Amino acid sequence: MDAQADVEVAVAYHSGYGHTKRQARAVAAGARQATGASAVLYDVTELSEELWEGLAQADAIIFGTPTYMGSQSSVFQAFAEASGAVWAAQGWKDKVAAGFTNSAGVNGDKLNVLTSLSLLAAQHGMHWVSLGLPPGWLYSSTGSVEDLNRLGGFVGAMAQSPSDAAASAAPSEADLRTAEHLGRRVAEVAVQLRHGAALLVHQ
Repeated sequence: MDAQADVEVAVAYHSGYGHTKRQARAVAAGARQATGASAVLYDVTELSEELWEGLAQADAIIFGTPTYMGSQSSVFQAFAEASGAVWAAQGWKDKVAAGFTNSAGVNGDKLNVLTSLSLLAAQHGMHWVSLGLPPGWLYSSTGSVEDLNRLGGFVGAMAQSPSDAAASAAPSEADLRTAEHLGRRVAEVAVQLRHGAALLVHQ
């Protein structure tokens, strides 16, 4: 953790082709923009001790997975199921949580994945943070594909990457800025909770 940081945000993600990894990096970059916060990326492909220890130390965990066939990837699901031991010990209880996902389709049933991620967090007793943005793009006739939250999600950050696009070209800048917004929002909430808890201790 940064010496100047009060809280650490963990971004726990899986990426099949690199697009969701790029989204995850944007989430982490956004978290680092918040005063008093740092961020660490964790690829959940390997269920290592480093992964579990890092998530245990984090104040917030932002979950990320591609949307495949309307659901999270099998790799991310394996991670979610493996977190059962953490659940039994209530190890993530009262941590801040949020989620993001990417698919080739504009819709792609991404909401189903974000809902699943929020339920994972709820089972762990975590505090879910929504995206906190109004819908962009097609919500009004003056909308643009460059709008934040252009895909109109609320539960978490959505991104879209054409199936034949390289990870260096997708998701779009608008989707990456939306991911940054989510990371910053989660970090700010985590900082607020940390400071609020400190005030309660000293009352």
